[in-house]
Amino acid sequence: MKIKLICCIPTPRTSGLLCCMLLLLLLLFVGSASFAQSSESDYWKIEKISTPEGIVLEVGGLAFDDQGNLGVATRRGEIWVLKNPGSATPEFTRYAHGLHEPLGLNFKDGSFYCAQRGELTRLTDTNQDGKADRYEALYSWDLAGNYHEYSYGPVFTPEGDMLVTLNLGWIGYGASLSEWRGWLVKITKEGKLEPIATGLRSPAGFGYNAQGDVFYTENQGDWVGSGRMTHLETGDFAGNPEGLRWTNREGSPLQLKPDAIDDTRGLTLYEYAQEVEELKLPAVWFPHGVMGTSTSGFINLEDEFGEAFSGQILVGDQGRSKIMRVVLERVDGVYQGACFPFANGFNSGVLRLQWDPDHRAVYVGSTSRGWSSGGKDPFALERMVWTGKTPFEMKRIGAHEQGLRVEFTQPVDQERLQNPDSYEITDFTYLYHHHYGSPVQDKQTRTIRKITAAADGRSAILHLDGLRKGYIYEVRAPGLRSVNGEALLHDHGYFTLNKIPGGGEAITQGLASSEPQAANNKLDRAKNPTEMPTSWTSGPDQEIAIKTLPGLKYDTEVINLKPGQKVKLTLENDDDMLHNLVITEPGQANTVGEIALKLGLDGEAQQYVPDMEQVLYYLKVLQPESSETIYFEVPQEPGDYQFVCTFPGHHTTMQGILRVTAAL
Repeated sequence: MKIKLICCIPTPRTSGLLCCMLLLLLLLFVGSASFAQSSESDYWKIEKISTPEGIVLEVGGLAFDDQGNLGVATRRGEIWVLKNPGSATPEFTRYAHGLHEPLGLNFKDGSFYCAQRGELTRLTDTNQDGKADRYEALYSWDLAGNYHEYSYGPVFTPEGDMLVTLNLGWIGYGASLSEWRGWLVKITKEGKLEPIATGLRSPAGFGYNAQGDVFYTENQGDWVGSGRMTHLETGDFAGNPEGLRWTNREGSPLQLKPDAIDDTRGLTLYEYAQEVEELKLPAVWFPHGVMGTSTSGFINLEDEFGEAFSGQILVGDQGRSKIMRVVLERVDGVYQGACFPFANGFNSGVLRLQWDPDHRAVYVGSTSRGWSSGGKDPFALERMVWTGKTPFEMKRIGAHEQGLRVEFTQPVDQERLQNPDSYEITDFTYLYHHHYGSPVQDKQTRTIRKITAAADGRSAILHLDGLRKGYIYEVRAPGLRSVNGEALLHDHGYFTLNKIPGGGEAITQGLASSEPQAANNKLDRAKNPTEMPTSWTSGPDQEIAIKTLPGLKYDTEVINLKPGQKVKLTLENDDDMLHNLVITEPGQANTVGEIALKLGLDGEAQQYVPDMEQVLYYLKVLQPESSETIYFEVPQEPGDYQFVCTFPGHHTTMQGILRVTAAL
């Protein structure tokens, strides 16, 4: 930054006092600039890898071969091999093609392995010309033909067997239309399928943590209040009952049946797990819209990428084009942990993460088609490189018998560390039901009774007025500063509490409500006029029906209207995701969508509709296969008014125009 100094000489028009004031302001500016907030790019550099024209690299899987070449499986059914992938101009070779949407890739003993929709395949280049000439089906599973029947993997076990996860289909809500859909299965070296665990909905990411235990990541949807990460062991049930259809099959490790799950009681997942032994609680919840929207693949962090986070986990998010950080702990044999923001700004929807062979860079594979994302590109392949600097962050949040223990990557100013006003703590939960997602439930502010700070300033125990098992704890620390005066790079994290160490007691469990809670009374019901005004004695002048389409689209792009017309507008959600429709002033759709993203935990209860004068009318967030109708009068001022879906991650692509003209 260059600063030009200007010397002020008093004149009849300029007093010496004014010059002093200008100089003081300049010094304050220079001083504040030296303590400016750091950014993620100071620590993690994102480098886009150039893709030759004509190659559609919608990444479904990433894996390095034994020569340091990067294999990339694409949703278009190809596998490309990149020689020197870290160079400015990698060499691309199409290794295989004709596959059915592979959403995983691995390499072992000279061959690539991928899970296609209907089979586990080994691909080998036997004549060493850089292209696979042997395609071997190691195991085939049933397909019903539903578009949502994705298959992921494989991940190799220490014994050399392979793990695969099978996505549910979609008919109304998730459906297990063919055998073992909604399961984690093992394909043995001998070619036999062994079911391991079920209750999965859309298990796009799975693998081992640093301790060698298997985890999988889940997306918000039916039976899933928000994204989450769950430890899976043989015989576990992760929550979605569709996969229980197959527990009567030979080899099933559990006998639980679908009719054992009843979601009419208004319970949380934690409450239900107290009754159903097989039900496995998530180790970490990712609050929807706040942390992510579509949880994807993950990798373990190691020393080469910064000792401060060694042993933790990086988790991708496809909808928000970002990477999150997870730290786990185990209490009485049960996993729980915290998630934090880590890196934003990827060019497409992050689906796959892969270390390079030296663990000096993380390759990030992304795709947007059909699912959309915060990144503007339809696909991307990028590298994330550590700059060697460690940010000032909350290193971890863990449970204490009287509250929460927070650790930091750098020493914290002691006065601020011990001041309860430096923190904001809220706990909340989600409902366990078949509906798509859940509003935040039973949100309460927790009071800090006292703080026990470590002498080195690197940790503090926050003694709370009580702990509630099965709840997610939002810990914000905007008031903290390091001993060097630096603010936290990310001042918030979310801790999932399943067990209290040391035999600590939980306070009375809150009762979840089946109704969305008010979001600080900021939702303007007058902008959601669902009843026709009695003054419309002749009914509406125009009736409009807008439907949703896969790929985050409305089926209508432009609607022509006249000033003052009486309109009946219906939104029909035919998609498998949640959507709303918000009518805004001309040119305000993106602004309204961005502010909706910042509503935090109140977003879903507020229908992701910001309290803004730029919002004219809205239709609420709709479950799949549902609809809503509103009645309104067209503004008198001509212009291109906009309609937009403000559900997190949707507003950048899901827009249309209400064109108001004086004469049609």
